[in-house]
Amino acid sequence: MARLRKALGDGSLTALELTRWYLDRIERFNDELCAVVEVNPDAEAEAARLDAGPIRGPLHGIPVLLKDNLDTADRMHTTSGSTVMLGSRPDRDATVVARLRAAGAVLLGKANKTSWILGPAGWSARGGQTRNPYDPTRSPHGSSSGSAVGASANLCAVALGTETIGSILGPAAANCLVGVKPTTGLTSRAGMIPGIPSFDSIGPLARSVADAAEVLSVIAGPDPLDGATDGVPVLDYLSFLGATDLRGVRIGVPRKTFFGYSEAADAVAESALEALSRVGAVIVDGTDIPGADELTTDPSFGRVVVNETAHGLGEYLARTPGSHPRSIAALVEANRANAAVELELYEQDILEMLAAHTPDLDDPGYRDALATVRRKARAEGIDAVMDEHRLDALVMPTCPPPWPIDVVEGDPEPHGAALAPGLAGYPAISVPAGWTEGLPVGVTFTGRAFSEPVLFRLAHVFERTGPFRRPPGAPTGIG
Repeated sequence: MARLRKALGDGSLTALELTRWYLDRIERFNDELCAVVEVNPDAEAEAARLDAGPIRGPLHGIPVLLKDNLDTADRMHTTSGSTVMLGSRPDRDATVVARLRAAGAVLLGKANKTSWILGPAGWSARGGQTRNPYDPTRSPHGSSSGSAVGASANLCAVALGTETIGSILGPAAANCLVGVKPTTGLTSRAGMIPGIPSFDSIGPLARSVADAAEVLSVIAGPDPLDGATDGVPVLDYLSFLGATDLRGVRIGVPRKTFFGYSEAADAVAESALEALSRVGAVIVDGTDIPGADELTTDPSFGRVVVNETAHGLGEYLARTPGSHPRSIAALVEANRANAAVELELYEQDILEMLAAHTPDLDDPGYRDALATVRRKARAEGIDAVMDEHRLDALVMPTCPPPWPIDVVEGDPEPHGAALAPGLAGYPAISVPAGWTEGLPVGVTFTGRAFSEPVLFRLAHVFERTGPFRRPPGAPTGIG
């Protein structure tokens, strides 16, 4: 984005010209990529207002795509990829969206996503199947699929995604991007259609570490509408990108936990470890996260998922103005009435289960379950291994290379780096790291709560050992 900001600043490019350029690319390439479900009808008018007024902030004139689960109080819709949600009319911007507007960003539109996180990765009833720009037969990963494809294929300057477990990191790796999953609570989730609130976070998908750092600096910080943000730091993450080496930095490699599911991903990760070693990092093997393999099989996890998802989604539907379904039970019925469209590629068993569940966030059993998940993922998991080996961070392959899209058999069993930081609510950054058979592979850096400054330093120094990012070829041309 630095080149765009310079051009906007010196007057050689206007926000309106840049916005029209991106809108033209969306018109030309989106039919094949299915990355954007809706263009903002007011994008050009917003850009023109920016050109006429003073500089608002660091993203002045920069066009951004938003995942279709982030509220906007404008003429766009917020639907989570569902056609039955088209009557939803949020009465205020999501907090992160309001901060983008205040910083001068132009909201280009809404990006496709996996429908209710239930269907094939990147498919929604509203937007169809998002396609990977490096090979349209391959998965874009999910659920922030459209945000990632839009940023990778240069349909926007940068995009916002959301993550519960893997929904930013996976699409970042599959689409050769930098993806930041912040510590849960560093960015406000107010105005987001929730997944599992104890694990949810919102972060950028960008073509460089610096771009991701700049966007996170804008959207992070306390928000009275989200109690999890109380007391979180307000930092300029660009200020942590000055290092040229990693001398003295200790990086753990959890081979038993997060390697071994993909020879190609392992090979790229091994090359990344060599690159990190060359710039001075101390690579510490045998640093596996205790109990990581059992985190999702523990009944405590299932109890948290059902209780929080039923509560969060039900509360969102009930409070958001509009003519959309106002409860999960009503959503289930609306899907049945529109089954040919909404249920074309997935069953709604999970939604039906949630509709039958009466959530209670004060239930002692639920509270004990959440405490158990956090203890195992945090104090007995990531914190324990980092304390034992005096680590600054952990590094691992992000996920397998993009797999073939198969609407019959569906997606393969999930593997990757997102599980432990996801359940801990800890930060992670996926960075492009290499290639296999023309497909991108990423590595993920993760660490303790609010260790984003450390992770940005590592990611930026590693990025400079490349270049690893390549723009997509046909059909998107410029990357």
